[in-house]
Amino acid sequence: MITATAVETPLEQCRHLVERAALSLIDPQGRALARAVQWWQLDGLEGAWPVAVIGQGPPLLLLHGFDSSFLEFRRLAPLLAEQHQLIIPDLFGFGFCPRPAEARYGPEAVLSHLRALLTALGDRVGEAPVGLIGASMGGSVAVELARQRPEHIARLLLLAPAGLTGRPMPLPPVLDGLGVRFLGLPGVRRGLCRSAFADPDRAVGEAELEIASLHLATPGWGEALRRFARTGGFAGCGHPLPSQPLQVLWGADDRILRQPQKRAALALLGERVRELEACGHLPHIDQPETVAATWREGQPR
Repeated sequence: MITATAVETPLEQCRHLVERAALSLIDPQGRALARAVQWWQLDGLEGAWPVAVIGQGPPLLLLHGFDSSFLEFRRLAPLLAEQHQLIIPDLFGFGFCPRPAEARYGPEAVLSHLRALLTALGDRVGEAPVGLIGASMGGSVAVELARQRPEHIARLLLLAPAGLTGRPMPLPPVLDGLGVRFLGLPGVRRGLCRSAFADPDRAVGEAELEIASLHLATPGWGEALRRFARTGGFAGCGHPLPSQPLQVLWGADDRILRQPQKRAALALLGERVRELEACGHLPHIDQPETVAATWREGQPR
């Protein structure tokens, strides 16, 4: 007699990917952060949503970049967890989030998910404003969220923010699908990962490459990314800058953002920017100690 095996739902597959990461990632800091993932119920959204929660103290929300995951903060989290309770979600449509087939994917969906997360966070820890750190595209997300929910966000630290200037450039049909297939190629993932570091020969090994690609196994990864690309994503988000205190760290060796984009963002941000030598597009991975110290130094006395 043949016994039918249960077919995992997309949410179960997402959960199991995170559970396996907690057991088998090469990077021990990645394993530790994966073990800290909780699955939150959020108002207006079906299912459960991954949020790494670690540390004690005032809550601090961390937002990752494009086509990445909460694991991006694996090196920064241990440095801040003694003073803060870190709340590190996967952005809607990214990381290890479930990707409902009927959902819309784009900036508004990302922000709607985060507004629901802020509501859930308030229910858990109270209504006091939280700190906010956003990296790359997460920097633009942070700026938009701070403008929309000023009562919830106390201050911001942006790490090589992408999308503050310019305008959305939606990818047309066919090109969006080609772009997603291109991003999924192992050689392309390796090249992008190396480009994100100031010294890839020293910094990029199998552990980094594993984390950069693990979330591609989530059900619906390609389709959600394709739909996001059709919207043009986050662009022109820096006008006006939010009213909260704002600091920016940017690597002098950033090779991910083109120089015209970086110059336009630096002109917008002005004296808020501190440029870091020997640092690429990911200050929180290249120089996590500097990022942690910058956040601590900017705390109200």
